[in-house]
Amino acid sequence: MKKLGFGLMRLPLNSSDHTDIDMNKTTEMIDAFIAAGGTYFDTAYPYHGGKSEIAFREAVVKRYPRESFTVTDKLPIFSISRKEQMEEIFSEQLERCGVDFFDYYWVHSLGTENYKTAERIDAFGFISRKKAEGKIKHIGFSFHDSPDVLEQILNDHPETEYVQLQINYLDWEDKGVQARRCYEVAIAHKTPIIIMEPIKGGALASVPEKAEAILKEAEPDMSTASWAMRFAASLEGVLTVLSGMSTIEQVKDNVSYMMELKPLTERENEAVMKCAEIIRSNIAIPCTACRYCTDECPKDIPIPDYFTVYNDKERYAIQHWEAENKYKKISDGHGKASECISCGKCENHCPQHLPVRDYLKKIAAQLERR
Repeated sequence: MKKLGFGLMRLPLNSSDHTDIDMNKTTEMIDAFIAAGGTYFDTAYPYHGGKSEIAFREAVVKRYPRESFTVTDKLPIFSISRKEQMEEIFSEQLERCGVDFFDYYWVHSLGTENYKTAERIDAFGFISRKKAEGKIKHIGFSFHDSPDVLEQILNDHPETEYVQLQINYLDWEDKGVQARRCYEVAIAHKTPIIIMEPIKGGALASVPEKAEAILKEAEPDMSTASWAMRFAASLEGVLTVLSGMSTIEQVKDNVSYMMELKPLTERENEAVMKCAEIIRSNIAIPCTACRYCTDECPKDIPIPDYFTVYNDKERYAIQHWEAENKYKKISDGHGKASECISCGKCENHCPQHLPVRDYLKKIAAQLERR
């Protein structure tokens, strides 16, 4: 397997509707990925409002032999309250994806609270039974929490074959994400690692000028994003690194260095760590735009989009009126930040454990005209 995996989470769109996937562009991107030797695809039940799995079926399953690709899907533990739902959702996912089995199947987004749910409904028992039935080839879980919680889950479930972790050079020493320590726990358990968010939702593809200058001095012809991808892929024990690609240009860039990977040298590793310090001081809201927070928002607030406007205002010092106009355009047809009712569902789903409600109050105060 090549080190580059195609994450079907940020596919190109025809409109502002997150479910309105541009299938022509998606197919073009997937064709380029496969032509370059890529085989690994990653989707999930909530991605693109449920349309990611269908897009995978149309662009890959109906057009390529089953043995030419592998696919990962996930049990959405955060949307399940009854044991019976696991069978219902799993069957729906097979139908949506158009496959008879999944090569990899994870318990999705485990952390302290989701793990309690997983244990209560016996999620690991369920995916183990599906593996015995031949419906899953390999089982594991994706994870967003502390190293101690990861240690507990791996101790409780030695049947785990893989773990999917958020690892990037910005989060490597971050006190909240603790990427390095989580990585070390997985390595100690000899559990192979799939890496998600290597570019932190695009934040490491567009960095402050001072940080970019450090990278360009070291390798003038390499893209900014390439440093983040290579950092993740250079780690021992990593099976593949997911990239949620949105354009054909991103596909071409990724395959240009990921298919024949050259690990970071010690000097290059020092360069990205210097960049991390600079970037960390410039990010107002460390959101990765995964959109998990929007799935159950009763007010249909496009939280990641508002965070992007706010970050652009803080990082690039765009004019206040320009930020207001961008905010107004996004809010048309959606809930405003001020309409948040503080139900907390967004924070329960946030892999970054962000104080979303506090940020929305700040955004409403700054960007909503009175």
